Amino acid sequence: MKKIIFTCLIITLMIFTSCERLVFSPDPPSDPMTTFQYLWDKVDQQYAYFDVKNVDWDDIYLEYGSKIHADLSDDSLFFYLGSMMNELKDGHVNLISEFNISRFDISKLGPKNIDYRFIQDNYLGSDYYSTGPFRHDFIANDQVAYIRYSSFSDLFSNDNMMYIFNRYKDTDGLILDLRQNGGGYMINIFKLLSYFTLSEDPIYTTCIKSGPGHDEFTENESIYSTAYDTVLHYIKPVAVLIDRGSYSATSMFSLATLQLDNIFLVGDTTGGGLGMPNGGQLPNGWTYRFSITRTLTPDGLNYENGIPPDYYAVLDSADMRQGYDTVIETALDVLLGR
Repeated sequence: MKKIIFTCLIITLMIFTSCERLVFSPDPPSDPMTTFQYLWDKVDQQYAYFDVKNVDWDDIYLEYGSKIHADLSDDSLFFYLGSMMNELKDGHVNLISEFNISRFDISKLGPKNIDYRFIQDNYLGSDYYSTGPFRHDFIANDQVAYIRYSSFSDLFSNDNMMYIFNRYKDTDGLILDLRQNGGGYMINIFKLLSYFTLSEDPIYTTCIKSGPGHDEFTENESIYSTAYDTVLHYIKPVAVLIDRGSYSATSMFSLATLQLDNIFLVGDTTGGGLGMPNGGQLPNGWTYRFSITRTLTPDGLNYENGIPPDYYAVLDSADMRQGYDTVIETALDVLLGR
């Protein structure tokens, strides 16, 4: 790693101190077919999940290549290239121009499985606590703590967590609601997980594309949980609530919890998104990104299409008419042995 960083610094220094000696190659052609071919090749050689997406990229070439011609407008070219990339059904895949961004809408994978206003009205009331990014309070006759974390992009401090866990240290269990949490910062995965474990164990493995073949990857590298001696931990039963809108970092957190005996998943299968995206620039100046890494369980299982719950539950209209969130009630049934 130090060698890589050092090399990058040297290259950067050469660029900024020797510009007058640099000779730039002519820009590559940027006609529609060249742009299409460039993008198709990049995805073909570097995308990490062709096997689990069940996509024949050669068939995609025939389907979309037949639509590309020299007189194609920018709008039409963008539409076809964006549609081609969306065949991967991956929320980490985007085509970006000065006038639009293509994206796969992960909400199409399943129903939205949370109504937070309903939770406030029927579980938390108006006097719930807000500590950092967490909304929380006692529920089920003060037997269980309910904590809502809506985005892994929201930072939190150790003081936030110490207040929360001190407040709920005598509960019988805890609900961590990650439904419709679309992801965020990787650092928050490990930070949050560290409060629920006392040991440092492998939680998943990761690898990166290393060659043009669809099955060419680096060796799997094990990633470990972190347990801090200086913080308060919650090692009683924990129900993590998930749905198809639980994506990217939230799927990663859910994957990691599979290795912790005190945590179980309730709700619907997550949206996946376990690959880290990288990208570049097309000959016509547009940019792109797609997943180039794989994240697996320590024993090699691939959940890119979503981590399934231990207890399946979706919102039921009959339950809601009675003031019950089906997913929360399922978690309470398990936590309290009802």
